[in-house]
Amino acid sequence: QVQLVESGGGLVQAGGSLRLSCAASGRTFSSYAMGWFRQAPGKEREFVAAISRSGGSTYYADFVKGRFTISRDNAKNTVYLQMNALKPEDTAVYYCASDRKSTYRRVSTRLDEYDYWGQGTQVTVSS
Repeated sequence: QVQLVESGGGLVQAGGSLRLSCAASGRTFSSYAMGWFRQAPGKEREFVAAISRSGGSTYYADFVKGRFTISRDNAKNTVYLQMNALKPEDTAVYYCASDRKSTYRRVSTRLDEYDYWGQGTQVTVSS
């Protein structure tokens, strides 16, 4: 059974930083791309960032480019999201997800391209 467990969320002031982690188990972690998504109250879940299975390819939503960095450590079965220069509009529950396909260099941005999801971690940015 695949499990994804996020951690690292919390309350931070605008301009601050947080590092989210997502620990994976139950699947060969290094065989699948990973993604981060977020969902703010009253809004749909949206794509934030994704990384290929090797870590060689990454892709970001425009609203986080230059501020967030996705990375992974396949030896630790963990994917990270380093979030800098946080804004109040970044407030949301952040979810990690595992791609449903094992394809070289694949980086997915659509929710339906992921088949396993974590429970989410709350990030709150105060102004």
